[in-house]
Amino acid sequence: MNVDFWKNKRVFLTGHTGFKGSWMSLWLQQMGAEVTGYSLAPNTEPALFEVAGIGNGMESVIADIRDLDAMVAAVREARPEIVIHMAAQPLVRESYAEPVTTYATNVMGTVHLLEAVRQTAGVKAVVVVTSDKCYENEEWHWAYREESRLGGADPYSNSKACSELVTASYRTSFFHPEKFADHGVAVASARAGNVIGGGDWAKDRLVPDAIAALEAGCPLALRNPHATRPWQHVLEPLNGYLVLAEALFTDGPKHADAWNFGPYEFSDRTVGWIVDRLCELWGFAVAKEKQGGPQLHEAGYLKVDSSRARALLGWAPKLDLDTTLQWIVDWSKARADGSDMRETTVAQIREFMALPAYQPRSATSS
Repeated sequence: MNVDFWKNKRVFLTGHTGFKGSWMSLWLQQMGAEVTGYSLAPNTEPALFEVAGIGNGMESVIADIRDLDAMVAAVREARPEIVIHMAAQPLVRESYAEPVTTYATNVMGTVHLLEAVRQTAGVKAVVVVTSDKCYENEEWHWAYREESRLGGADPYSNSKACSELVTASYRTSFFHPEKFADHGVAVASARAGNVIGGGDWAKDRLVPDAIAALEAGCPLALRNPHATRPWQHVLEPLNGYLVLAEALFTDGPKHADAWNFGPYEFSDRTVGWIVDRLCELWGFAVAKEKQGGPQLHEAGYLKVDSSRARALLGWAPKLDLDTTLQWIVDWSKARADGSDMRETTVAQIREFMALPAYQPRSATSS
C-alpha cells in the first residue's frame, strides 16, 4: 500500500462507528484522507469510536443505511473518490433474534449504497465488505476460493451471500468492467472474518468476553471450546480493503471482482486455546465453563484461500497469532491504566504499517 496515495483522497466510509469501522477511520485519518463516515450511533457501551475519539478527525454522519434518500444525499454531499462499505449487522446470533433487520441492513443497505454511487459523479473505486461466511459451508477442511459457491444457513451468513450477489449484479448492470470508459467506476467485494483486536465490545464474541472476564476476574462461559477458527487481527483485512481500493482507483476494472483476505492456516486455533493464551499473556487465569441452555446453529470450520490477493494485489498478513493476542492484551491494559486510547490505537496502526509480511511457521513449531 502506498501511504502517500491516500493523502487528500475523499473517502466515504459506511459503518465508521463500529469496531472495524473505527479502526479504518483512524487509519485513513493518519494517512491524510478526507473521511466522511455514515453509520448509526455506536451500539456498544463502551465503544471504540468514543473511547478513541474517532470522530475528531472526520466528518461523521449519524444515519441509517436503510434510508435510501439519506444515503444518496450524504454521498452526493461528500463527493467521494473512494467508497468503502462496511456498515452491517455483523453478528450471527443477533441475526437469529432480528432476521428482518439483518436482511434489511446487510442486503438493502448494500443496494442503497450502490444506488447512491450510481447517482453520484466522481466516484472511482468502491469496496463492498461482506464476510467469509458468505460461502456455502460444506464443513470441509480446505479453504474456499472466490469462485466457490455462495450460501449460508443462518440469516447473517445468508444475508452476506445476498450482498455479494447484489454487488455482482450492480457491477454487471451498471458498472461493467468492459464499459469502464463510459462510467469510470470499479466495484469489488472483500471477504474476511473472525477479526479480533483491541476496542471490540460486541456481545457474544469470544475475545471481548474473555477480556471482560480477565478484567473482572470472573469465570468465562464458552459455547464450544473445541471450535476451531482462523483468527486475524483487525488491521489485516483492513489493510486488504485499502490495498484493494487503491488498486481499483489506479487500475480501474482490472481488479473489479471478489477478493478473500484471511490469515495463514497456522492461525487456526480452538476457542479454548485462544482463551488459555490470552490468560497467559494477561498473567491471570480465568475459569472456563460450558455455556448452558439451547445452542443456536453456527457454522463449523470455515476458512478462505487468500492466495489470489497475495499474488495479484501483493497483500499478505503481517502479524502472527501470538503477536495479535499480545497487541489485544496491550491495548486493553493501556485502557485500564487510563492511557490516551486514540494515541494507543494510532501507535498500533503505525507499528503495523511499518511491519513487513511475516513468514508463517509450521503448525508444529508454533
